[in-house]
Amino acid sequence: MTIEILLRYIHFVSIFAIVGSLVTEHMLLKREMTPKELDRLSKIDAVYGIAAITLLCAGLTLWLGSYGKPAVVYSKNWIFHAKITLFVTIGLLSIYPTVFFLKNRRSTAETVKVPASIFWMLRMELLLLFIIPLLAGLMAHGVGFFG
Repeated sequence: MTIEILLRYIHFVSIFAIVGSLVTEHMLLKREMTPKELDRLSKIDAVYGIAAITLLCAGLTLWLGSYGKPAVVYSKNWIFHAKITLFVTIGLLSIYPTVFFLKNRRSTAETVKVPASIFWMLRMELLLLFIIPLLAGLMAHGVGFFG
């Protein structure tokens, strides 16, 4: 097994973990939640964070390392830059929900009201996340290369 295959495998598994954790967060999210439920969401969110870091490391290694396609194939493709922009945007959108879950998981209140913005941020993350595979498919067919 070559390092490239292993890196691509890690990249794909990380993507699945990100999708699974975000979908699970969205399904478990309610208007009012107990601290115990928020603690569970913070653990799922931790899986999301670890998967995002793993995806980033594997992706950067595939892009900038000497594995597979040359870096120029990615660097000179506007669709690749759009994928990276979406990934960063998803990461930025995830900050507020993560802070909210961590901050309120130890609350002394019986229930905590979840702001509507958390729901919309998770939904926006999912929407943007489901655009990335389309862009990856276009890249695989050579669309977007400007070099």
